[in-house]
Amino acid sequence: MKILVLGIGNILFGDEGIGVHMVNYLDEKYNFKGPHQVDLIDGGTLAQRLIPIIVEYDKVFIFDTVDVDEGEIGDVYFFDFLEVPECVSWQGSAHEVEMLQTLEMIHMMGDLPETKIIGVVPYVIGEDTTFTITEPVKKAAKLMEKILIDELKKLGVEIEVKNPDVDLQEIARISYKKGVPEESLRGYEAMKDMQ
Repeated sequence: MKILVLGIGNILFGDEGIGVHMVNYLDEKYNFKGPHQVDLIDGGTLAQRLIPIIVEYDKVFIFDTVDVDEGEIGDVYFFDFLEVPECVSWQGSAHEVEMLQTLEMIHMMGDLPETKIIGVVPYVIGEDTTFTITEPVKKAAKLMEKILIDELKKLGVEIEVKNPDVDLQEIARISYKKGVPEESLRGYEAMKDMQ
């Protein structure tokens, strides 16, 4: 079985990047071993461009933020994409709506693998950018991690802790570097130093 753990979010807006930060955090903390293939992918705000990736998997877990009627910052929701609770409105940030539309398109084509959402209600910051995650969402991330690990164990995935001291906030500060060629980072860092 091929299992995808997909992190969705905009890392420039604090809590709204939690999905991306979670997959980078889990990648640093754990090794996932047979009998199933487990891939952790930073989906950022790519939405429809993720379709060719998503359809290649048998099971998908998505870390993202969710907009919930009367939800409190840090509330965690775990549900099947085809059985979204009525309180989840998906009317939050643009990336949430785009991801919803992407999953609906894949479902209409008949290619949607079993898809579970592990979502958290974020603090929405508006237009200011920050890499800082709020305390309620940091606390919620522990539950999000536990949900995923428990689900993978139920599927028989062998899980090894390779780095128990990974800090989510530190990962959030460097998430922008993940998956970017080294030469691009040098150019970015040089530009940053000149400011």
